[in-house]
Parts: sequence; C-alpha cells; structure tokens
Amino acid sequence: MRVFNYGSLNLDYVYRVSHMVRGGETLAAAGMEIYLGGKGLNQSVALARAGVPVCHAGCVGEDGHVLTQYLDSQGVDTSLIRTINGKSGHTIIQVDDRAQNAILVYGGANHKQTREQIRQTLDTSNPGDILMLQNEINESVYLMEEAKRRGLRLVVNPSPMDEQIRHAPLETADYILINETEGNAISGQREASAILDWFSVHSPKTAVLLTLGEAGAVYQDGKGRIAQKAFSVVAVDTTAAGDTFTGYFVAGLVRGMEMEEILRQCAAASALAVTRNGAAPSIPSKEEVDRFLTGR
Repeated sequence: MRVFNYGSLNLDYVYRVSHMVRGGETLAAAGMEIYLGGKGLNQSVALARAGVPVCHAGCVGEDGHVLTQYLDSQGVDTSLIRTINGKSGHTIIQVDDRAQNAILVYGGANHKQTREQIRQTLDTSNPGDILMLQNEINESVYLMEEAKRRGLRLVVNPSPMDEQIRHAPLETADYILINETEGNAISGQREASAILDWFSVHSPKTAVLLTLGEAGAVYQDGKGRIAQKAFSVVAVDTTAAGDTFTGYFVAGLVRGMEMEEILRQCAAASALAVTRNGAAPSIPSKEEVDRFLTGR
C-alpha cells in the first residue's frame, strides 16, 4: 500500500503578537521567523517522521526549491512535485500570547494544479492505495472524483473551508478529519455529538475524526464512537497540531493498528508538536512519541 499526499507547499512567515490584529489596528510584532509549511507539507513530514513512506504531489514556484529540498531531507518522495513559473504559496501567521494562531494564506503555485497533472500523478497509483487531500490546492473535487474512480482509499482534511469544499462530494471519502469549526461549517451543528450525528445521517459510510483541541478527539465509524483525551502539556504554538494528528492517523491506518492505539499515538504526537515553535519543525518523530507514551 502506497500513500500519496496531494497537497500544499508553503513558506510560513510567523509573527509573534500580544493579540490578533484587529481591523484598522497597527500592531507591533514581538518577533518574526520563517518556516516551511502548508498543510500538505506538514502532513507529509508527519507521515515520514512516523516512519511511513509517503509520496508528495503538488506544485511549487520558482522559489520552491527550498521546499522540495526539505521534503527530500525528511525522506519524502518528491518525484511528483512540479515546478512552475511564479511564486510558491505562502502564509502569514500570527501567534498570540495564548499560543493561538490566525493564518492568512496566499495560494500561489498551490492553485495551479491541472487535471492533466492530476491524472498523470494518479496513474502511478494502484487500487487500495491511500490518497490524502486538504483544501489548500485547487481541483480538490476533481481529485476526490478521480480517487474514487480508481479505487483509492480517500482521506480528506477539508481545511480551510470555502465554497469549493462545501460543494465537494465529502460523502465519498473513506475518512474525513475535521475540527469543531469545520464540522460546524459542514453540518450547521455546534455541539460535537450533533456534528457526528449529522455525519451518521448524511455520510454513513465515512469514518469521521473530530478533533476538539484541549478536549481531545472523537472517532466515529459504523461500529460506534471512540473518545481520546488530550495530553496535558504547556503549549507555545498550535500551528501544526492538526496536521501532526492527521499524519499520525494515516500512519496508524497503514500499519493496521487498532483505532484506540492510533488515537493515543495521534494525541501524543500533537501534544509534543504544540510544545515547539513552527509548523513542520515542531512535528515529533515516532521515537519521541513512543518515549512520551512510555509509562502513561
């Protein structure tokens, strides 16, 4: 079984602020750093650090060599990443004194996928392989349709929410990974149990993993629900916590682990990630996760 991650590759400009800037306000940042990120890149790095081979597909601009070089250094297969004219995607991230973040995304090369490129990429897959998708690239709906037509196992993280993803055939996904904000946008429900109830009715064949921040996460499939508590840590930056959770979740699927064990591993990995600054650099290795879980 191979894992393909068709996703975004970004340069992240991270600003430390006392609070999120408000409309009409000029706010001095306490610090600024540049990281490599994008939900796609972060999730590929998480898979690789979890010890699972992953092939990343997508586009970078003329300034994107640093992104592909970094993925190469992490053991990610970059043979399906194309370099095109123009700029790579980038983000402007505010991180406040409570370690919460606000993110502005510029699509750049991430919004330059073509259907021909998608078909050529998926031509290298086989039925039963896993395709991971987020919503920081264009043609997400076409990718979902092609994945199901080819018999791939589809794992979707529909973030960020926009009109494209609201009209996507999310019910065709084998697994959908969402937070409470995304769950509310899709279902119209606010409570975690109501969100999961909505998916039971509207996407009964799709397993749902709903992350709840400090309250942990809940997994739902046709067999029932499994709750996982979050580990208590001192958070400094939550930027890549969800992507870390997603990568370790897929790693657990590939290994054929029991769901309770997968969720515990995911919670540990994301707990470690929030204790570190940055996106991809904050993602722990499997050895670090195993040490963290020892004795807990």
